Amino acid sequence: SVILETGKQSLPIIVTTISTSLIIAYLLHKVMHVPGNISTLVGVGSSICGGSAIAATAPVIDADDEEVAQAISVIFFFNMLAALFFPSLGALLGFSTKSGEAFGIFAGTAINDTSSVTAAASTWDSLYKAVTVKLTRTLAIIPITLVLAFIRTRSSKAEGKKVEFKKIFPMFILYFVLASVITTIATSAGVSADVFTPLKTLSKFFIVLAMSAVGLNTNIIKLIKTGGKPLALGFCCWIGITIASLSMQHVLGIW
Repeated sequence: SVILETGKQSLPIIVTTISTSLIIAYLLHKVMHVPGNISTLVGVGSSICGGSAIAATAPVIDADDEEVAQAISVIFFFNMLAALFFPSLGALLGFSTKSGEAFGIFAGTAINDTSSVTAAASTWDSLYKAVTVKLTRTLAIIPITLVLAFIRTRSSKAEGKKVEFKKIFPMFILYFVLASVITTIATSAGVSADVFTPLKTLSKFFIVLAMSAVGLNTNIIKLIKTGGKPLALGFCCWIGITIASLSMQHVLGIW
């Protein structure tokens, strides 16, 4: 019930922050002439869940390793800044230090990576709230990747290319739902959550392995030379999300 209440409370803020980031990414893609794939990856990564969203979106839009690496570099840079400065920003803005609820929602909706959300929220005794909000926000990967897959299918058909939707369908969605169902049924039947700990550790290992593979295929010199515009794009998305989160909290009477 606590999870449902938190999700219900934060959903308007999550929808607003995601929409804000994607709109900013699209507009700056047009204005600054940032490559389409990079602007999409930075926009999705900023608005949903950082590296995980980028990894999920990349195959759907057929992004190459350098584009993925560039987007992840931008996202991780702002993750680091958020983990360092958001706790101080919360104090400056006058968030309550007793309940930590407002800061938890702020961190969960304005910081894009779960690890950075955890780092920032733990300093405010709002870890549970922030992580619950963040995981609710992460679910947006599903509809957004589906929409991107649909758009790619239509554009390819318009260009005369034969692309089947089922071939670019992000299969991780089905695996995600299946894993969630299995975990829910097992824990409801009395199976200890510790049983799934090795699988969680294994999943983290595979994520690190995948990111290492991306890094090994990245041209660092080219990344530095061409990174200015994506970095500016990421900064604008980050600022936009922060302002949108604070504004919605104020409108909803949370802060």
